[in-house]
Formats: sequence, C-alpha cells, structure tokens
Amino acid sequence: MSSSAKPPSILVLAWRQTLRDLRAGELRLLVLAVALAVAALCAVGFLSDRLDQGLRRDAAQLLGGDAVLASDQPTPQALRQLADQAGLSQVGTVSFPSMARAPEDKGGASRLVAVKAVGEAYPLRGRLLLEDGRKVGAPAPGEVWLDAGVLSALGLGEGDSLLLGERSLRIAGVIRTEPDRGAGFLAFAPRVMLAESDLAATGLVQPASRLSYRWAVAAGPGQEAGLQAFLRQARAQIESGAFRGVRLESLESGRPEMRQTLDRAAKFLNLVAMLSSLLAAVAVALAARDFAARHLDDCAMLRVLGQSQRRIAWSYGLEFGAVGLLASLIGVGLGWAVHHGFVSLLSGLIAVDLPAPSLWPAALGLGLGLSLLLGFGLPPVLQLASVPALRVIRRDVGALKLGSLAVLLAGLMGFAAILVALSSDLTLGLIAALGFALALGVFALLAYLAVLLLRRVVPLSVAGSVGAPRWLLLATRQVAARPVFAVVQVASLAVGLLALTLLVLLRTDLISSWRAASPADAPNRFVINIQPDQTKGFQAALAEAGVERYDWYPMIRGRLVAINGQSVSPQQFEQARAQRLVEREFNLSHGADMPRHNQLVGGRWTVDEADGLSVEEGLAKELGLKLGDRLRFDIAGQMVEGRISSLRKVDWSSMRVNFFVLFPVAQMPELPATYISAYRSPAGVELDKRLGREFPNVTNVDVSAQIEQVQLVLNQVIQAVQYLFAFTLATGVVVLLSAVSSTREARTREFGLMRALGAGRGLLAQVQRAELLGVGLLAGFLAGAVGLLISSVLARQVFEFEWQASLWVPLLSALAGAVLAQAAGWWSLRAVLERPVVATLREADNN
Repeated sequence: MSSSAKPPSILVLAWRQTLRDLRAGELRLLVLAVALAVAALCAVGFLSDRLDQGLRRDAAQLLGGDAVLASDQPTPQALRQLADQAGLSQVGTVSFPSMARAPEDKGGASRLVAVKAVGEAYPLRGRLLLEDGRKVGAPAPGEVWLDAGVLSALGLGEGDSLLLGERSLRIAGVIRTEPDRGAGFLAFAPRVMLAESDLAATGLVQPASRLSYRWAVAAGPGQEAGLQAFLRQARAQIESGAFRGVRLESLESGRPEMRQTLDRAAKFLNLVAMLSSLLAAVAVALAARDFAARHLDDCAMLRVLGQSQRRIAWSYGLEFGAVGLLASLIGVGLGWAVHHGFVSLLSGLIAVDLPAPSLWPAALGLGLGLSLLLGFGLPPVLQLASVPALRVIRRDVGALKLGSLAVLLAGLMGFAAILVALSSDLTLGLIAALGFALALGVFALLAYLAVLLLRRVVPLSVAGSVGAPRWLLLATRQVAARPVFAVVQVASLAVGLLALTLLVLLRTDLISSWRAASPADAPNRFVINIQPDQTKGFQAALAEAGVERYDWYPMIRGRLVAINGQSVSPQQFEQARAQRLVEREFNLSHGADMPRHNQLVGGRWTVDEADGLSVEEGLAKELGLKLGDRLRFDIAGQMVEGRISSLRKVDWSSMRVNFFVLFPVAQMPELPATYISAYRSPAGVELDKRLGREFPNVTNVDVSAQIEQVQLVLNQVIQAVQYLFAFTLATGVVVLLSAVSSTREARTREFGLMRALGAGRGLLAQVQRAELLGVGLLAGFLAGAVGLLISSVLARQVFEFEWQASLWVPLLSALAGAVLAQAAGWWSLRAVLERPVVATLREADNN
C-alpha cells in the first residue's frame, strides 16, 4: 500500500517546508532582513517621490510655471499655439526698468524700479504674498503691488498714488514674497507690479524700449504628456533658429540656484536607497548561509529517503521565492506606514502639502526583495540539493563548499547592475557599486592577512614570559581556527560600516556645502553704479552702519569682438545661449587676488599678469574657449586684449558678486569703471535711506525676498535629507545586528562544548567580548579608510562640492565598529551563554 502511494508534489513539499521553517523560526532572520531592506527602500522611495514632486512644484514657483519662454520680443505666436494645442495654462509678463515717482504733494521723489506687467492668470504656480498676509494674484486694473523699498524711498504708503509714466496707479499692497522673482539686477530691483491692461496707458513702452517678455506655461492634472510634448516641440523650433533671441527655461534648464540644490538632494536620496540595499544584501547572504548550514542534515536524510536533487532544489527555490514575496509585501506595507509618519513630522516643520506618491517605489521594493533573497539567499541554499546521503553517518562530508562564495561574487555583480538602475545616475551608480565590490575584496584580503598574522604572532606572545590572559588566548585561537568564518564576518561588518560611514560623511558635508552656498548671513543688497570718487564715502557709510564684510569690485562693461584674432559674430555659434553671450556686453572686472568664493580649475592665477585673463569655465565651454586663447574686448571704444591663463569654477547660487572674465591685475586706470558692492544690511539700521540720500546715482538692489525663497526651499531639502538619513541609519544598525546574530547557533554549540570541558560562564563572556571587539575594531578601521576614499570621489565627481579629508575618520570608525559589534553581540548573542550545557550537547548528539 505504502509502496504504491505517490510522493507529494514539489509545490506541496515546498509549502510544507515553508510552513515548518516559519513555525520553527528558521526563516525569521531572512524575512526580517529582506523586510527591513524593502521597508527602507520603499520609505525612502515613497517619501522621496512625494518630496521630489513637492520640491519641484514649489521650485516651479520660482520659475513662474513648469516652463517659460523668455525673449526680448513678444513671444512668437507659433510657440503660443503649441501651448494651446497641449492644453496648458498660460500667462505672459513684461518686465523693464523705469522711474517711479511720488505725486508733487507727497514730495515728488523718484526711484528706479523694475516694472512688471502681468496677465490675469498670474501666477501659474504659487501665490503672491503681501505684507498683510493676503495671498493674491495679479493686481486689479488701476492698482499696483510694490516692494517696501519703493514706499520708503518715495515716502508713500498704502492707498497713495504712484506715478508710473503717464498713469497714476493706487498702491493696493506691499509685496512680501514674489513667487517668480528671477535672477538679474533688474529683477532684483524694487518691484512695481501692475495689470497688463494698464501697461499701454503708462506710455512707457516705446519702439526702442528694452523689454523682457516671459510666457509661462503650466500643466494641470494628467497633462504631463502634453507638457513634455510642448517642451520637445518648442525646443526643436528654437534650436532650429526659427526664433532668434527666444530661450526655453524649465526647472532642469533654468534657475541654476534651484537646479543644483535639487539635483544634489536627488542624488543623495538615491545613494541612501543604494546603501540600504547593500546592507540588506550582506545580512541576507550571511543569514542564508547559516540557514543552509542548519539544514545540511535534514537534506541528507531526504536523500536517504529517496528524494532527488531536482526535487530538493525546486522545493527550496519555491520556498525562498514565496518567502521573498511575503517579506517584500511586509516591507512595502511597513515602508508605506513609516513614510506616512515622516510626512506627519515634515508637515509640522514645513508648511507644504505633498502630492500622492506614484506606484514605482512599491514595484521597485518588490523587485528588490525578490532579487535579494533569490540572488543572495538562494545560492548557498541550493547547495543543499547536492548533500550526499552518506552525511547521515559521516558528519565530515557534505559541508557547504567555498564555491558558494564564488556564486555570491557573481550575485554581487548582478546586484551592482540593480544598484546602477536604482541610482538614476550612471556615475553615482558605478562609483558606489564598483567601490563596494572592490571594497569587499579588499576587506576580505586584509581580514585574511590579519588572521594569518594572528596565527603566527599571538601564540608566540602567549607562550612568552609576558603571559597573555586565558580569555585572550581562547579568543584569538577561536578566530584563527576558523579563518573563513572570520574573513566573512569582518568583511560583512566592514561593508555595513562602510555604508554607514559614507552616509555620515556625505550627509554632513553635503548639508554644510548647501548652507555655505547660501548662508544665513548671505548678502541681501547689491549696489551698482558706484563712481570711483564715491568709494571712500560709500565704504565709510558701510563701516558706520556696522557692515564689516562686503564684496567690492570694479565693474567694466565690454563686448567680446575677437577670439584668437578672428572677429566674433553670433552666427558662428549653434547654441542660442552662446549667441546671446556674444551679442551682449560682458560685466568684466579686475583684481590682484582671485575671489575667495571662486575655485581655480585650470591654468594658474598670476598676480599682476600683464595680458592675463581668467575665464569662468561654463563660459569657456559655451564658447569653445581653452587655455592660451586670446580674447579681444571693446571697452568704451578701447580695444583690450588678453590671453586666457586660468579657468575658474563659479557657484552662481552663492549670492555673491561673480564675473565671467577677470583681469588678474590690481589697477587698470586707463579703463572707465564703476564699482559694485554686495553686503548684508544690518537689521534696524536705515542704511538704504542714507545711501539713497548721499549717493542718489547708485542703484541699490534688495534681494532679501529672493534669498528668503531660495533658503525656504533649501531648508525643506535639508529636512528631507536629515529625516531620510536618520531612518536609513537606524535601518543599517538593525541590519548589522541581524548579520551578527547569524552566528548565534555556531557560537552556542562551541560555547556549550567549552563549558562541558570546564570553561566558566565569565571566561566565555570575556572571550566573546574580546572576539567581537577585535572584529569590530578591524572592520571599523577598514570601513573608515575606504569610506574616506569613496566619499572623496563621490563628493568631487557626483555632488560637486569641496571635500576636506580627516585622518580621524578611520579611528572614529574603528571605535564605532567596536561599539556596534559589542552592542550587536549583547543583543543578539546574550542567550548563548545562558543555554543549558545539557541541551546543547543533546542537540549536537542528535545531529
């Protein structure tokens, strides 16, 4: 009867194995590791997806829409029709400098202002915030919104009339925040905003007027495809040369002060997700190997009972697939819940409504969970199918082979491809993936050399006259007796600590670089048109007001007329920006010393070099310039020529005075020049009024509103990075604890046998602490040393900020490794010494 019974199918066998292992707790560590990895990735994914959408939406307010067509002529009708066809919301603005006046009965004072006429739909993104708290759009016909600086300069108040050209307009509100206040001196000048319908009545627009036209478009819900189609078609028509002087700005192509911040934040968030996955891969590989070691005898018995290798392999493969799916679903749910907790925290700190997340983080989490368990967990488990039946009577055969390490290395190569995909940046993905692959090899090699050194040196010192303690002797001999185990443990801990080291170093320096680029004491006043004979008086006024730090540079207007002796014309260049640069006049300057906020990236800055020129690297790339090229400028009719002797990197988001071209000489008295200054105006000091009275010819540009907007978005990015960093750091620590706990069963058997041979519990506790301390110190030191190298490469090649290496990092990392290893040992292995010796020996005898 029994001989004719059919064996259970592979599906049934896999189901029974899965239920048995789950009930016995055999899969607990694997499920925990995968679930934590997926939860980390999904929490990061869901939150970063929503933050990215929210940040780009808020940053779009600084642009004025999802995209803007900017030109010095009315926006071509053909491009406006493209927006109509895509169903996009649209609004136009016209900006230009002009003089605003107070009525004669109010003193009749005048002030240079930046006039902005806006359409009824303005603004497409965000709202205009007034000082009285109102959030408004375009002013009503016959009314204006204006900056407080206009009121103070003209002695007016709300409700008074403002004369603008031939039109008298009522002051209806004072602007606190203008969502799309752009870059450039005219945009930073005191704003006067009026309805587009009032513009013609002012009589300010004449045939020769220099106007700036901006046509903003924005996509509604479900119109992303239409927006992308509009961007492609508009960009193609502009690049074809059909519309001269028209440029397309978007969050990706315009507003460099926002683009750089958002790009760095996105790269860091991607790095967080990658490192979380690496931590989980380490824990899964160790836990799976421990799982396979515990099931060697079970599989040997299955072979005795007639199970084929194919059935065993399929049953474990299906079991791990089901467990991977279960753990991934748990992780997705946990990540969803955790991300909501962080959204709640963010809502209390940042007044922003985040959009709903997309589904890609959940799909990515499921894919990651399955790839982790099948790619890193399954290879050692599949060796169970090849366990010989002879192991039932001979425990020395059928052990896990070192070949599984080779399979693990192959899995690492495949996982590297996943990391590159997760990074969304080829350079970031390759540096992180290859860096960790090389680091793992280096860690394993150095750990093996350390074990060899330990086997040679420690016994000699123990046998010597000094006499080492027994716990040290047992700990070192235990490590030296299992070199493969020691190498795997040190390498895995070092990789985990390397991930945490990278997060700590890059997070700290990334946030520092952001805050340094736009610090709280950044200049909020830019003053131009200071005459040479006003220099002493102006600087004295700043000193009396308590302004100690300020930028001060001569400014010379010049047009580029020749490169290497060849005349320059816009037609020589294909890119619209290069054509505009050649058409316009440059703001040039000179100084014996290079500005401290600039970085030399090519050539050499030579003080008082007679014909030297220093060029901004972006301008050099745009115009195809290189070191040694000669440039000729027309400066007020004088031809000035120089050789490019250095290239500088300029951070245009730094809110500092910057120039495309500098002469590295202290004095150039033969050239007509004015001066430009940038400083932070002291609070409570009416410096602006004094400068306006004593130097009526200068233009004082208040950029406080712009700095406030940039720093608002910047603080939001920093908060997001810090919360995600804290969550991933905690996840990494938990995964490291899981990795250490994978050695619990082996330690339990070893310590049980040692206690049976007479070793006391106190002695074994000292042995365990010494072993974990040594492993942690070595792993931490290696992680810190390699982390410095990888962080340096990532900082310079990916995040593009200055990196200052600290030699204290390896030492601090070693200390952190020792503390984490001790904490992991206490938490995960605390029951090892408490297990009865009889139970341990009985289990060993049964096996």
